[in-house]
Amino acid sequence: MYIKKISNLYNSTSLIEGKVPYLKINKFDSCKDILAVFSTRLGGVSKGQFTSMNFCTPLGDSIENVRKNFELFSKATGLKNFVLSKQTHTTNVKKVSISDIEKGLYKEMDYDNVDGLVTNEKGITLSTFYADCVPLYFYDPVHSAIGLSHAGWRGTVNNMVKATLDKMNIEFSTNPRDVICAIGPSICVDCYEVSEDVAEEFINAFDIKEIPKYSKDNNKINSYENRHIVYKKDNDKYMLNLWIANYTNMLKSGVLDENISFPDICTCENKEIMFTHRGLNGKRGNLGAFLMIKTENSN
Repeated sequence: MYIKKISNLYNSTSLIEGKVPYLKINKFDSCKDILAVFSTRLGGVSKGQFTSMNFCTPLGDSIENVRKNFELFSKATGLKNFVLSKQTHTTNVKKVSISDIEKGLYKEMDYDNVDGLVTNEKGITLSTFYADCVPLYFYDPVHSAIGLSHAGWRGTVNNMVKATLDKMNIEFSTNPRDVICAIGPSICVDCYEVSEDVAEEFINAFDIKEIPKYSKDNNKINSYENRHIVYKKDNDKYMLNLWIANYTNMLKSGVLDENISFPDICTCENKEIMFTHRGLNGKRGNLGAFLMIKTENSN
């Protein structure tokens, strides 16, 4: 199966092929207690615009299909005991436990407006959902705690990174300097055009003084080196780099540069195997990001 990578410089993900293909987050390879993956849209049972590994019902897929997709994904990856977010583009982060397993899937969900999840309990899978927005993975090896958060442009400009790390500090005494982070597959700067009002939010939040002119030849592959968040286009629109914005938030929050994994896959440029809101004009399902502290019986 072919997947287009932004650059081979970063080697952030590895494709695990099979009946249910998925992406492994390579930053956690040396963390033997952690299982961190990201789905593709392949290998499920959903139909139509949700074909086929869709993880959410709000856009119209049936709960029966979604449950079956979770079951197939669990068998393929070894993940289990899914705890789901209820995303509304906030920076709200919830500590979850075994009592939250399968809420929104087989049990009634008794929480709302939750875009980030944290836990220190083994054997439960934090689960957040995407179709271009940015997955943020956090692992504190000192206190054996994890966090997984969803950041669209609102979550990014309002600093979901800091909100997650602050929650981990409150609940688990996490020090950001110890945390290993990964920015997951999501929309790249060359695919993410925004209006002036959105660009202004980032210019103000990040105190941006220099706004370079957009050129497809000089920003994406080298964006990690360039560190520009906003680019100006000739049509009074802007191109927004959510990857660098979240990377900047990680550094400002105290995460060490060597502990951060930069993305290598754009969802919008891989619409054949990824759900993408921009690339599919809103006719799509949702991908999933998943993070679990393994038990002794985990794969």
